[in-house]
Amino acid sequence: MSSLLSDSEMLLKKTVEDFAKIEIAPKASTIDRTGEYPLENVRKLAKMNLLGIPITQSYGGAGAGMRNFAISIQELSKVCANTAFICGVHTMVALSIQLFGTEGQKKSFLTPISRGERIGAFAMTEPQAGSDAAAMKTFAIRNGGEYLLNGNKCFITNAGAAGIYLVFASTDPSKGSKGISAFVVEGNNPGIRIGKIEDKIGLRASSNGEVVLEACRVPERNLLGKEGDGFRIALTALDYGRIGVAAMGVGLAEASLEVSVAYAKERVQYGQTIASFQAIQFTIADMAVETEAAKLLCYEAANLADRKEKFTKHAAMAKVYASEVALRASERAVQIHGGYGLSHELPVERYMRDAKTLAIIEGTSEIQRLTIAREVLR
Repeated sequence: MSSLLSDSEMLLKKTVEDFAKIEIAPKASTIDRTGEYPLENVRKLAKMNLLGIPITQSYGGAGAGMRNFAISIQELSKVCANTAFICGVHTMVALSIQLFGTEGQKKSFLTPISRGERIGAFAMTEPQAGSDAAAMKTFAIRNGGEYLLNGNKCFITNAGAAGIYLVFASTDPSKGSKGISAFVVEGNNPGIRIGKIEDKIGLRASSNGEVVLEACRVPERNLLGKEGDGFRIALTALDYGRIGVAAMGVGLAEASLEVSVAYAKERVQYGQTIASFQAIQFTIADMAVETEAAKLLCYEAANLADRKEKFTKHAAMAKVYASEVALRASERAVQIHGGYGLSHELPVERYMRDAKTLAIIEGTSEIQRLTIAREVLR
């Protein structure tokens, strides 16, 4: 690990690791069972300045870049993927405003988001517009110095807890994806309503829910970029977000590997620990190799992002591979634990459920492969 990370990165890793074990881990299984949004955890992240890691210091962030963000998400995911995912989506919103916002928008919205004073939500997905964003039905009509937004969003992370929603709506349906625009909508806007919160198999406490916009009045100054820039803004945000999801996959895979190694060394069958059985050794070896490969892909995507180079392909590669590695690693962990792996008393079954969601969120594995193929064949 030391060959991959600088001294400052090792210090960050150790700091977040210790913080996560002490402050976040104790409630991880409870919030998974209850689905309760971990607001206390989010406040603790804010105090540690972990909600604005790649955001410039002048707007309340740490100015530490995407590689440090990935390291932090990785460590958080090892103990609580819910908290890591909340942080990741929040950061997507902050990055969108940093990259495309005006100076006024950055002062009004980016600073409180970076400081954790207001939680961010990325409101793009709709019942009929998941992977096919051009099928978006939410629309925005200019009315004097404001826009009127109407439509339904679903599976929106941080729904109900957010103080800032980055909402995507069509301002010109005839242009398809090129007619989509992005708006910063404040959570206390009377035209926004929170509907059903989903009861999911994984990431159960991240508050994925329905966001309903009914004659939602948004001032013209809250348009992010220009009309028609929304799809480009969304794709850029998702590229960054996929680095976060990849880091979550690495964290879950590492956690699965660590608990499997510990259990294999203590579980005795036929008069010897199961770690002495070749079948277990081969399984653990495969977990270790794949986890390390996923980590390298994740860090390379983050490196490119920090160097301001194109990283769409690498983010998609890291996301699809790390998410699939996390699922394989967690499934193997359950198998190694045998009957105990099926129990809610141990975290491995939670790792498996959380890992499965990574193949769906922020672009399915199929969409990642399409993205990779497009970039390679271009």
